[in-house]
Amino acid sequence: MAGRNDATNAKALGLGMAVLTLVFALAPLWPGAVVISQHEGDALHLADLVARMAEAGQWPHRDFMTPIGIGALWPIVVFAKLGLGFGHAFLAAQTFAAVLLFGPIWRAAASRFTGGLAWLFAGYGLTLCLALVHGETLPANSLAMHYNRWGWALAYVAVALALLEPRGARRPGLDGALIGTMLALMAVIKVTYFMAFAPAVVVALLARHDLRTLVVAFGTGLALALALTGLLGVTFWQGYLHDLMTVAASKERAAPGVSLGTLLTAPRYICATLLLLVTVIFLRQGGAKAAGLGLFGLAPAFVYVTYQNFGNDPQWLVLLGLLALMLRPESSVTNGFGWRLRDALAVTGAGALILAAGPALNLAWSPLRQALAHREGTVVYLSARPQDADLWAQARRVHGVTQTMAADGSGQPYAAFGAELPARAGQVTLNGMPLPECELVTGYGALFETAAKDLTAAGYAGARVLVADLFSGLWLFGPFPPIEGAAPWYYGGTPGLAAADHLLVPLCAVSKPSRAEFLKAVEAAGWTLEEELRTPTFVLLKPVAPPGH
Repeated sequence: MAGRNDATNAKALGLGMAVLTLVFALAPLWPGAVVISQHEGDALHLADLVARMAEAGQWPHRDFMTPIGIGALWPIVVFAKLGLGFGHAFLAAQTFAAVLLFGPIWRAAASRFTGGLAWLFAGYGLTLCLALVHGETLPANSLAMHYNRWGWALAYVAVALALLEPRGARRPGLDGALIGTMLALMAVIKVTYFMAFAPAVVVALLARHDLRTLVVAFGTGLALALALTGLLGVTFWQGYLHDLMTVAASKERAAPGVSLGTLLTAPRYICATLLLLVTVIFLRQGGAKAAGLGLFGLAPAFVYVTYQNFGNDPQWLVLLGLLALMLRPESSVTNGFGWRLRDALAVTGAGALILAAGPALNLAWSPLRQALAHREGTVVYLSARPQDADLWAQARRVHGVTQTMAADGSGQPYAAFGAELPARAGQVTLNGMPLPECELVTGYGALFETAAKDLTAAGYAGARVLVADLFSGLWLFGPFPPIEGAAPWYYGGTPGLAAADHLLVPLCAVSKPSRAEFLKAVEAAGWTLEEELRTPTFVLLKPVAPPGH
């Protein structure tokens, strides 16, 4: 009877998952376009990556520099090649990710959790695939960092299968294959997830003495790695490693958020850290020594991935809450203080879910928020690309230009105070002349549309124009080709300079430090820059290679 009930519950769970997937996949299609209201720079970055692959036939790590794995881009590229606009290609890729992970999430939920916990695990796993915001609690949608959400969905499945004992018969072949596949996908979506979770998953399986599952997982991962190497070539992995090392050495984006010490001890994070450690202790005291050891091994992975992700959302809190509630012992088990550990783990589990509720609800509501979006107050973001007119952004954010300008420099009202201060980050000169201490806050669309219009009017249409700034997506806004070797998001060095006809230096940069770093790298490499055109918003220069280059 129990087996029949389990089968019935699993079918009901699968049906519920199918309904959720259908609702979250179809609801965002209602407005006819994707409407974003934050992280416009990330959307521009992603559009640059996808268009390079779909239209120019370029490959990441070979033709352009990026630390983002090809697995995060391929699904969007495929749908873009099939004729969908960028916005709908993104939505289709999200649905593909949910369909791809539907079976693994179902298996992990049905075989490792009971009752409402299984439904919560499955629902949150699908939400991570289909959400339209990266997390946090700001009620504004974006396309930013979708790969982080997908990485967490993969991690949830791998961790649940590795850490928890199956409720029914062991199926090491199936579970091992799923774990190996999840880890392999992490490696080609965002490698930091693989680096963090692969050792932790091994520890969890060893703690449960599940060697058969471990062997199958290793074999599956190795087989997938060999298959991808056969498809992409060894040089692809070499380029991927080079790009990752470049980012690791970057002054700007090695860790996009708070410091590791802050993440562990700051008031915003300390409760999550303590809940994790206390849950490990309670599990060990309650007799779940293997699970406690496995969770302890996962702690560095949770912290490291959170540290590496923008926003520093501890997305592992939902998983921690579900694990704590699932692993509660019988009510008679107590610790040395006489606390009933079933109740103690209920408290830590509920506490973790409460801490996670804000970002989790924001993720879950985002597809429905997109469904309710309307055209009023928005503009087509990629205005020069009619094929991508299905991406809308808030006009006040992409066409409303807000700048920050230093007022304590030479000739400024507060120059006397500025003279007492250390040099500002991002201060730089161009051919001996200081550039304005100006940084763009909003108005990315206005910046690139103006530059493209001025360059076209001056006769530079068709030229390969590289931008000395955080983004190099000028080619998406006018008649310019993408530059081979360029970095859609700048991390250091002079990527793309050798293939560029001209270098555009904005007078008010998206990122002053990026502009400064780029120009310093140009000078250090021995290039000279000959001014060709100056407008109120940029300086255009011809890069001249050093002798023997």
